[in-house]
Amino acid sequence: MEGNQSWITEFILMGFQLSEDMELFLFVIFFLLYTFKLLANGMVLGLICLDPRLHSPMYFLSHLAIIDISYPSSNLPNLLANLVKHKKTISFVSCTMQMIFNLTFGSIECLILLVMSYDRYVAISHLLQYTVVMNRRVCTFLAITSWAYGFSLALVQVSLFLRLPFCGPQKVNHFFCETSVLKVTCGEIWINEMFLFADGVFILVGPLSLMLVSYVSILWAILKIQSKEGRKKAFSTCSSHLCVVGFYFGIAMMVYLAPDNSQREEQQKILFLSYTLFNPLLNPLVYSLRNAQVTAFHRVLQKKRTM
Repeated sequence: MEGNQSWITEFILMGFQLSEDMELFLFVIFFLLYTFKLLANGMVLGLICLDPRLHSPMYFLSHLAIIDISYPSSNLPNLLANLVKHKKTISFVSCTMQMIFNLTFGSIECLILLVMSYDRYVAISHLLQYTVVMNRRVCTFLAITSWAYGFSLALVQVSLFLRLPFCGPQKVNHFFCETSVLKVTCGEIWINEMFLFADGVFILVGPLSLMLVSYVSILWAILKIQSKEGRKKAFSTCSSHLCVVGFYFGIAMMVYLAPDNSQREEQQKILFLSYTLFNPLLNPLVYSLRNAQVTAFHRVLQKKRTM
C-alpha cells in the first residue's frame, strides 16, 4: 500500500447522482435559499448595529447571525459552482479549508446556544441581578471563549486529518468536505474517530445536558410566577431557543454520534444538507420575529421610509 500512496490534488464529491437538468434546478433552489439566508442574517446584524438598545439583549444573537452567514458561505459556493458546471471536484486545499470552517462554525454554534440558554436562565430566574451577572465583560468573555474553543477543536481534527496518507480514487460520498473524507484514506483512522467521538460528546452531549438542567430550573422558576401573563411571557422567551436547539442538536447528534453504516450514510448526507440549507435561515426567523425589540425597531424603520 505504501507504494500506491501519492500526494493528491483534489477530491471528487459524489453527493448528487442526477441529470444535468436536475442539477440546474437544484442550483436555482439552493441559490435562492443561500440568498435568503444572507439577507435574513444580514438584516438581523444591521438592526442590532443600527439601534444601540439592541446591543445588550441581542448580543449573542449577533454572534449567531455571523455564524449563520459564515457557515453556509464556507461550503455552498463550491456546491453551487459544481452544480452549474456539472462537475464534482474540489481541490485538496479547498477541501481542507472547508473542513476547518465546517467544524469551527458548527462547534461555535453549539457553544453559543449553550451560552444563550444560560442567558435565558439568568433573565428568568434572577431577573433583578441580570444586568450585574450578564454584564458586557461577562458576555464578551463567554463569546470569545466559545469562538476559541470551536476553532481549537476544529484545528485538532484537521491536523489529525492532514497526517493521513491517500491512495486510489478519492471519491467522497458527500456533498461537502467533511469528516466523511476520512473514509477514502488508506491509513489508520481510529485516532481520528476517537477524537471525533470525544468532540461530539464535549460539543453536543455536554452542552445539551447543561441546557436540560438550565431549562428544568427555568421551568421551575416559571411555575412560581403568580401572574398568568408573566408565565406566558417567560414561556415565549424560551420557546424560540428550544425550537432552534431541538432542530440543531437533533440533526447534529444523528450525523456525528449515530452508528455508522452504509444505509445510514445516505440519511446522514441528507440531514447534513438539510442543516446547511435550512438552519441558518431558521435562526433569524425564529428569534427575530418573536423578539419584541427587533419587531418594534423594524416597524420604526418602515415608518421612516414611508415618510
